[in-house]
Amino acid sequence: MPTVRTRFAPSPTGFLHVGSARTALFNWAFARRAGGRLVLRIEDTDRERSTRESEAAVLEGLAWLGIDWDEGPFRQSERGPRYAAAVEELLAKDRAYRCLCSPAELEERKARTIAAGEKWTYDGRCRELGLGPGCGPHVVRLRMPERGQLAWDDLVFGASGQEVRELGDAILRRSDGQPLYNLAVVVDDLDMEISHVIRGADHHINTALQLAIYQALGRAPPLFAHVPLIVGPGGKKLSKRRDPVSVQDYRDQGFLPEAVCNWLMRVGWSHGDQEIFAAREFCELFDLAHVARSSAQADPAKLEWLGQHWLKALPRAELLARLRPFLAQVAGQEVRTTPGLEKLLDLLRERSRTLREMAERARFALVEEIAYEERAARKHLTAEAEGPLRDLHDRLAAVEPWEEAALERAFEEVRSRHGDLPMGRLAQPVRVALTGGTASPGIYETLVAVGRERALARLAEAVHAIRHG
Repeated sequence: MPTVRTRFAPSPTGFLHVGSARTALFNWAFARRAGGRLVLRIEDTDRERSTRESEAAVLEGLAWLGIDWDEGPFRQSERGPRYAAAVEELLAKDRAYRCLCSPAELEERKARTIAAGEKWTYDGRCRELGLGPGCGPHVVRLRMPERGQLAWDDLVFGASGQEVRELGDAILRRSDGQPLYNLAVVVDDLDMEISHVIRGADHHINTALQLAIYQALGRAPPLFAHVPLIVGPGGKKLSKRRDPVSVQDYRDQGFLPEAVCNWLMRVGWSHGDQEIFAAREFCELFDLAHVARSSAQADPAKLEWLGQHWLKALPRAELLARLRPFLAQVAGQEVRTTPGLEKLLDLLRERSRTLREMAERARFALVEEIAYEERAARKHLTAEAEGPLRDLHDRLAAVEPWEEAALERAFEEVRSRHGDLPMGRLAQPVRVALTGGTASPGIYETLVAVGRERALARLAEAVHAIRHG
């Protein structure tokens, strides 16, 4: 059985788009399941827009997602002689010809054709002139068959094709010697022995012309599979102005790569009702038969749910390692973890969806100064709370060791001295004093995470705020 060889071929004109990332993921999983190979090819023939910085961003995004490749990266910008040789081969076989028609002439003839109510394709004016290499500035066009259909059995969309008369004699090489996309792609896929082209459905329209180039070169094409495009809520096309569309956007928001991968796996592909997939399992299960034909909606709520799942699944040491940059951003400096902070983070992951959200929730334990939420302070830092808070401050100053059991005993003593004060009427003012708000893990865990020195200082500050508020 021939070796399965897939390819991921991004254009380095910006970030790694989530749609491109999913295409890479599908190619990667398909190759891994078959014991095949994934080729990385950089399609950088657009010299004006392609940059090495964008290429680096694409590679960085793939690495963050955990998608590796077996060969490459190969760059189209370095393969010019190979494309030139392919054009010469087609000219020698009379499967291509030189064309002198200028863009202005073509535009004029096109306008007349459309005005007459007809569909424009190149009219073949230079097709039989037999122009040689010394004819002057020219393009090279593919000599299309005069009739018939260019058809293929798409592994997602099924029977597909296009009549050759609808295509016309397409340009293969510009007048400046640069190959066009469709020629370069065919030559690359042949040279790299690609067996399966798995790409976005927006390329479906290119396939018929590419098949014509394969035929002209006398070579068999690979199998094609076009996967549905990703759309946003409501079926709208993803927009850079409205939606996070780059892998780096999600990374910077603090989503785990496991969560983003899992989310993308399920956008347009299914395996029964299963929602949770680790990378290894996905590679064992992925198939093209269960890729949908319709546009696939990216549900942000599903990503958040997966974000929480994968945060909870991370071992503590791994969680702390990945969280450290986000903690430093919140704290404004590198953070030294303590057992109390580690326990706090373990509790926070139960209610967080991203690393950034976890770090923000832990802010009160990372910074020296906090700000009170106005509504929380108005409700809980009241004159009635002043006495219990002052007594608790004095009692906590003597607590040794600074552990949950000892802290709980101190709370019980203070509550008893204030007429069996309900726990909420003591804990909530303390929580606002320590964190600035009314939401945090258990009050004893919160005290341990804040630490003795900070906790006593914040309780004293809260008493002062009540008294002089």
